[in-house]
Amino acid sequence: MTQRDKPGERSTALRRVLIPLALAQFICSFAGSNMNVMINDISADLNTTVQGVQTAITVFLLVMAALMIPGGKLSDRYGRKRCFIIGLVVYAIGALLSAVAPSLGILILGNSILEGVGTALLIPPVYILATLLFTEVSSRARAFGAISALGGIGAAAGPLIGGLITEAISWRAAFVFQALVVAVIVYLSRQIDDPLPADSTRPFDVRGAILSAAGLVLLVMGILAADDNGWLMIILIVAGALVLLWFFKSVRAKERAGEEPLLPTSLFRNRTSNLGLITQNTQWLLLLGVSFVVSAYLQVVRGYNAIETGVIFTAATLGLLVSSFGAERFAKRRAQRTLILVGFLVTVAGIGVLLFTVSGSPSAWAFAPGLLLIGFGLGGMLTPSVNVVQSSFSEELQGEISGLSRSVSNLGSTLGTAIAGTVLVAGLTSSPERSYGLALIVLAAFGVVGLVAAARLPAVLAPSTASPPSQEDPPERTTA
Repeated sequence: MTQRDKPGERSTALRRVLIPLALAQFICSFAGSNMNVMINDISADLNTTVQGVQTAITVFLLVMAALMIPGGKLSDRYGRKRCFIIGLVVYAIGALLSAVAPSLGILILGNSILEGVGTALLIPPVYILATLLFTEVSSRARAFGAISALGGIGAAAGPLIGGLITEAISWRAAFVFQALVVAVIVYLSRQIDDPLPADSTRPFDVRGAILSAAGLVLLVMGILAADDNGWLMIILIVAGALVLLWFFKSVRAKERAGEEPLLPTSLFRNRTSNLGLITQNTQWLLLLGVSFVVSAYLQVVRGYNAIETGVIFTAATLGLLVSSFGAERFAKRRAQRTLILVGFLVTVAGIGVLLFTVSGSPSAWAFAPGLLLIGFGLGGMLTPSVNVVQSSFSEELQGEISGLSRSVSNLGSTLGTAIAGTVLVAGLTSSPERSYGLALIVLAAFGVVGLVAAARLPAVLAPSTASPPSQEDPPERTTA
């Protein structure tokens, strides 16, 4: 695309570029949830347990979260398109290795490690390229909307698609499906032009990357150890907190010395962005947490197969589809804070409905109303949260904020599976109904945290950091 391109031609070219970017977010989100309906099949085939499958899912999400920030920095140094393609290739190799895995260890290597590393390399460029290519506020909002919507749909539809493939062929075929989609994305990516040249002289903070990754890993592994060893849990969580403290001190020391750290501390001085990051983290924590808890409960306790579990989740997918595709229309009428607030209210209400209708009811339909509300609530606020964070910084900081934003979101996915999954798995054998209810209550509590953060967002975003109030952030109506 050049400056001589006519507006219509440029618009068409940008839409073609958006397709591989949105598909990339779709397949990575799909990978985070589709294994939830394969718990029984994988456990039987690889001679492992529910906890073993939970570990594989959690490690995949954790690797993404731990490496997303370094991935964003590497995209600036080596080029956004190059990192995007390399990430896709690594992801495909991991998916194919997972498809032939003879044991849980090889599955973790392929799915959790290689697919996680590939995702950490390819996802930051998705959001950086969208920010740089879609320069107008309205077109950028639509681009973020399409990418976020496909990400949410991938996570919500993962159980259904994974269930269909598992029952029709095998759980291994679901990984072949991922590799085929990645091949299509690589082909479509030929049309992507990186608008900014790579800067090979830009320094990379190796120590910061190691410390940030190690701290996150220790924290999440501590949560996973909760049902086995209380003291080990405490030791790992404290160690993780200390390593992250070391990381932030290292960042400050580099800045004082005039060197470039992994993340500038200025990213954490923007109040609006910080609140947006909290809402992002909580949204993905709820989506993946509910997906794992309900899927595990349906298969292990009620004995549903993969496709039956996936079909039940179509209610959440439907709700997310409806609200995601209506996001642009909603944004023209309501402030982004309002959309996020309402999204959390509906989601928490959905969890309450899920608790009330499922308790004591043997019907599969009892899950539909709650899942529908949860999907609708989450779908309506994914795009506003991304736009709030991504638009809070200039182009020079897009690599850093994209990496941080995706890391925070994937950390939420990790915590959702780790925390709610640990609560559920700990009581599956002794009191499954009680552990299911407790896990959902824990998720609802996190939803309230997200609601409080959303309430503290400014009613109208500043013009320098977001869209004009008349287009994207209509002023709130206040009453005396």
